[in-house]
Amino acid sequence: MATSAQAQSTRKDLQTGNKLFNQENYRASIPYYERVIAKDPNNAQALFRAGVAYLSFDKEKASDYIYKAQKLKPKVSKDVEYWLGRVDHLNYNFDEAITHYQAYNATLKKRNDTRREEVAQLIQHSKNAKVLFNSPKDIFVKNLGPTVNTQYAEHSPVISSDDKVLIYTTRANPADIPGLQQRAGKKDIAADGEYYEGIVETHRIDADNWEKPRSLASALNSKGHDASNQLFDNDTKLLMYRDDEDGDVFVSSKTQGGDWGQPTKLNSNVNSKAREGDAYITPDGLTLYFSTGKYSEDNNLDLYYSTRTAGGDWGPAKSLGGAINTKEDDDSPYLSRDGKTLYFASRGHNTMGGYDIFQSKYDSIGHKWSRPENMGYPVNTPDDDSYYRLAPDGTYAYLSSYRIGGYGEKDIYTISYIKNITIKGTVFSKRDSTQAIPGVELVFNGTQADKTAISFRDISKEDGTYQVKALSARTYQVAVNKDGRNIETQEFAVPISTNDSTSITKNFYVDYIDTTNTGFARGMRPIYFDTDKYKLRAESIKTLNATTAILKANTGVNISIEGNCDSRNTDEYNMVLGQNRADAAKNYLVKQGIASARLTTVSYGERKPVAPNDSPENMQLNRRDDFKVVLKEGEKMPVMQPTAPATTTTTTVIAVPVRPARPLPGKSKVKMADGTKVKTKVDEDSDKVKVKTKGAAGEKSKTVAKDGELDSKAKDASGEKAKVKAKAE
Repeated sequence: MATSAQAQSTRKDLQTGNKLFNQENYRASIPYYERVIAKDPNNAQALFRAGVAYLSFDKEKASDYIYKAQKLKPKVSKDVEYWLGRVDHLNYNFDEAITHYQAYNATLKKRNDTRREEVAQLIQHSKNAKVLFNSPKDIFVKNLGPTVNTQYAEHSPVISSDDKVLIYTTRANPADIPGLQQRAGKKDIAADGEYYEGIVETHRIDADNWEKPRSLASALNSKGHDASNQLFDNDTKLLMYRDDEDGDVFVSSKTQGGDWGQPTKLNSNVNSKAREGDAYITPDGLTLYFSTGKYSEDNNLDLYYSTRTAGGDWGPAKSLGGAINTKEDDDSPYLSRDGKTLYFASRGHNTMGGYDIFQSKYDSIGHKWSRPENMGYPVNTPDDDSYYRLAPDGTYAYLSSYRIGGYGEKDIYTISYIKNITIKGTVFSKRDSTQAIPGVELVFNGTQADKTAISFRDISKEDGTYQVKALSARTYQVAVNKDGRNIETQEFAVPISTNDSTSITKNFYVDYIDTTNTGFARGMRPIYFDTDKYKLRAESIKTLNATTAILKANTGVNISIEGNCDSRNTDEYNMVLGQNRADAAKNYLVKQGIASARLTTVSYGERKPVAPNDSPENMQLNRRDDFKVVLKEGEKMPVMQPTAPATTTTTTVIAVPVRPARPLPGKSKVKMADGTKVKTKVDEDSDKVKVKTKGAAGEKSKTVAKDGELDSKAKDASGEKAKVKAKAE
C-alpha cells in the first residue's frame, strides 16, 4: 500500500515537473524532478529533464544529470545527443561537443530540417571557442560577490561618474530587496517563472565590498520588466528599458529633491512596436546608439543610431552597417569616452556561444566601423557575456556573464588587464648573508596567458641591488647567472597586479665566490675597443696571447669573458655590442687552442662602468672585455701555474710587464692537451717556483721564478738549446 502511494506521488511530481518544463518554467520544475530523483535515483527521464533545466543555473550539475540519464537509458530522448553537445560546450569540452552535435545531425532525416542550420552554427561556436580558449588574454575577472550577485540573474551594470554607486538590474526575489517588497507575490512572476527585472542600487564600501542593494526608486520599477542602461548628464539622467510594446527605451531625470522622476518614452524614431533593447548616449548628448528589432525580418536585434535634431528630439534612425549587424542578435552598445571604440554584444560574428562582447574601431577617414574583434577569453565564455561598461577612469570594466564559478545565473563582474609589477631586492651570498654581490644577472623567464614566452632581466649593481618590471600573476623561473655562468635557478610566484604602481621585494641568496682578486684575475688583463666597434686591436691580440698562455698552463681553469660599453648608445644596443665584444675575444682564444667549453661570454652593456662616462678617456676605459675565473661556492681555486716559455733557438734577455701572482706552496703534475707534461714545485715561503716540462717529441724546459725574476732553459726536439730571462717591470 505504501509502495503504491509512493509510486503515485512520484508520478504526480514527474507530471508537475514536466508541465512546468514544457512551459519553459525551468527553475520551478527542478524541485519536482529532485523529489522524483530522491525517491527513484535511476529515473532517467527525471534526470534528463532536470539536467536540461539546470543548464540555466548550474552547468556542471546539468552535465552530471544528462550524462547519467543517457548512461541509464541511451535513448532517453531523441535529442539527447544535442543536449550532450550543449553541456559539453558550456563546460569547455569543445571537441566532445562537436562529436555530439555531429551525432545529433546524423539523426535528422530530412535534408531541409531547419535544425541542421542550428547544429552547423553550434559546431562553429565550439570551433570558435576552442581557438579563443587556447589563446587567452592576460585579464583578471572578478565576481562582485554575494552582496550584489544572487542565484538569480544580475545584469546591466551602470556606474556613477565617481565609481562609488552601482546601479544594476536583478531578477532576485523582491522580498529580499528593500524598496521592492511591494512587488513580492505571484504578480511579480514573469511568464518564464522568474521574478520580473527590477532596477537597484548599491554603494561601494571599499575596493572589494558593496552595501546591501535597495530599489533605486519606486518610479523606475513598474509591474513588469525594468532594466538600467546608462547614467548621463552628470548622473542626473538615466536611460532605461521598460517592457512596453515588447520593450522600449525610456529616460528618467532626477527632481530638484534628488528623487528619480517618472520615466518618459523616447520618440518613434527610436521606439517601435518591435523590441528595443539597450541604449547609449554619447557624452555630448547628441547621438543615441540603441538596439532594435524594427528593421530585421525575424525581429532579431540590430544596432542603430539617431542624432539629435535642432529641435532637441531624436532624428531618423540609421543602421551601423553590415560590418556590425548580423543575422543574429546584436545588442548592448557602448562607446569609449573618445567615441573611437564601439563595444557591443552579439550572438553572431565569431562568438564562443551565446552573446560575446566585441569591439570595433571607427575609421574617421572612411567614416565607417571596422570589422568587429572578439575580445577573447576570459572576457568571453561559451555562454552569455554582455553589458560591457568601462569604469570612469578607463582602467577596468564591468560586464554581466553567466560563467562557471558564479552564484547562479548571470552575475556582474569586473575585468582588469593584468599589469606589470616592479620586483626589486638585493643579491646576497649564502655563505655570508650580509655580503651583497654585484654583477649577478637575474633572468625572469615565464609565459603569457597564451603560452608565449616572456623574459625580464637585470644585473645587480655595486651594492647588490636589482630591479625589474615583469608581468604579474604568474610563476617565473629565475636564472641566477654570474660571470656568464648559471649559478642556480629559483622559482618565484609573482602576485597579481592590475595597476602599474605595485612593487614587491625579493632578495636572492646564492652560492658564489669572488675571484676578482686572485692571481689569475691579475694576470688576465682587460682588452679595449674603439668606439662602436668590436674588432680586436693589435695590442688586444698581444694581451689575449698572454691570456692564452695562462689558460694553457692552467687547464683546470674556466673563465668568463665580460663585454662592456660606454654610454653613447641605448642600453639595448649596448647589450648587443657588449656581447659581440665578448664573442670576439672568445673566438680568438678558441683559435689559439683553448676549448670553447672553458669559455663563457656575457654582456653587461653599459651597466658596469669602471669610470664615469664624462670624458673620452673615461669612456675608453669602459669599452672593454674583462676576464674572470668562474667558480661556484664549494669549488677550490686551483694553484696558478706559471706560463711555460716558448722554445727558441737563440739566447735572449727580455723585460716583460708581468707580475706573477703569489702561488700557494706545494707540488703538482699536469698533462696538457698536446701531451706536454708539467711538474711544478712551490717552496713553503711561496717566493720560489720551479717548473719542468717535457714534450711528446722529447723537448724539455726548466724554469725557476724567484723574487720577480724568471730564468728558463729549454731544449727542442732537435737538441738545440735556448735560454730566456725575464724580469717584472
